[in-house]
Amino acid sequence: MLDNAAKPSKPLVQVRDLQMHFPIYSGLFRRQTGAVKAVDGVTFDVMEGETLGLVGESGCGKSTCGRAILRLYDITGGEVAIDGARIGKMSQGDLRPLRPAMQMVFQDPQASLNPRMTVEAIIREPLDEHTKLTAAEKEKKVGELMDTVGLNRRFAKRYPHAFSGGQRQRIGIARALALNPKFIVCDEPIAALDVSIQAQVVNLLEDLQEQFGLTYLFISHDLSMVRHIATRIAVMYLGKVVELAPRGPLYEEPLHPYTKALLSAVPEPDPALAQTRERVVLQGDVPSPANPPKGCNFCTRCPAVMDVCRQIEPTYQEVRPGRFVACHLYESTGTADATAGHP
Repeated sequence: MLDNAAKPSKPLVQVRDLQMHFPIYSGLFRRQTGAVKAVDGVTFDVMEGETLGLVGESGCGKSTCGRAILRLYDITGGEVAIDGARIGKMSQGDLRPLRPAMQMVFQDPQASLNPRMTVEAIIREPLDEHTKLTAAEKEKKVGELMDTVGLNRRFAKRYPHAFSGGQRQRIGIARALALNPKFIVCDEPIAALDVSIQAQVVNLLEDLQEQFGLTYLFISHDLSMVRHIATRIAVMYLGKVVELAPRGPLYEEPLHPYTKALLSAVPEPDPALAQTRERVVLQGDVPSPANPPKGCNFCTRCPAVMDVCRQIEPTYQEVRPGRFVACHLYESTGTADATAGHP
């Protein structure tokens, strides 16, 4: 337990056994014959003011998980609570008053901005939908938002095509900030940007977090960038969280075999360290989320696989203070607590 001087934070976002399955239809009568289990039983918390990194290889369900948490999809199962409001089963109409508190920054700034709208109109749109501000107040707010994200107000009447990739992402961030949200899902916000611009956008996100007290779910496959920005990190594989831990312990001593393999693939700039580091190369391909293997999802590629892994799904449990892992290697040492996704 944290002492009072450490200012303990409470969970802002609580995700419990979240499932997002997409039906597969086939045959003459288009009957459902299966489902793609994009997210299959994910549990974690995001604490107030922190950045939770969500990492994993392409196709593991990271982006779907982020969108499901914001209820951009009608979820298949589980529950999501944001700032105490249980939104998992809410209708989209009932969700509308809660939308200002939760926003998203999308991966591709070119695809997420309407090319027929000016920058001013794009940033003003959330204000038009959710506030009763006057036209003058909206114009003032748009100018303030452009200043906040480092865009020149004189460019407010320009269209997205006139801006670089990094500037477009700043427009998307300004739009996300318009309604003073508490929680923002950053869905690979730097993946489509030049390397030289990525650090600028990440530094901007960190500055905004400090300025407005924001809470982030930062989705990425760039482990070196996640190490820079995240407080804690959740590792996903084939629709499930296999490990969740604070940043330092996860990078220094990964527990799950998949996490070890992911981290071993991060380039090491020091040649001396690179020669001594053990490289874990996984064999085979990622199974289809429409037909995941029996038992542990990772059993078909795991270098430490045991017979039990192919039969029984491991429990997602806290094996050390603040460290959660779903692996049979730790079944005997952990204290099963699959409902608490936080320290």
